[in-house]
Amino acid sequence: MALVFVYGTLKKGQPNYYRMIESANGKAEFLASARTIQKYPLVIAGEHSLPFLLNIPGQGRRVRGEIYKVDDKMLKYLDDFEMVPDMYQRTLVELEVEEWAGERARVERLKSGSISEVFVYSTKMYEPDWPSLPCYESYDAYGDHGLQYEAKETGLV
Repeated sequence: MALVFVYGTLKKGQPNYYRMIESANGKAEFLASARTIQKYPLVIAGEHSLPFLLNIPGQGRRVRGEIYKVDDKMLKYLDDFEMVPDMYQRTLVELEVEEWAGERARVERLKSGSISEVFVYSTKMYEPDWPSLPCYESYDAYGDHGLQYEAKETGLV
């Protein structure tokens, strides 16, 4: 089992959340809402208006998202969906848990205010102007940013 932080279209209420609960993809259990300890640029970019977490620690904002406990099958599915290593890279990030939702008996260390290191899908490969795009604390495909998310058949955040 691994812990994964999702900040984009895989979050609850977002266009790709169904992928997190589809049992054919593996198992994923929502544990907590959290935010990054360090600031990162979370931008909406590209022809499909995708959320990208740029791997530039110290810039941008503390990004909010969700922590999931996933099995090996789901981790492999997410790696494929996120097109690792071509589009995204799976790296570790430190998070502050904001609200814990899992069963206490199953996850001992994830309490509100605690710090946890989990996997995140971020990118080091981006267009030169992306770091100057507006940065978001939290992504919402249906938000007031005016950028329409466009799903593709292949995996994209």
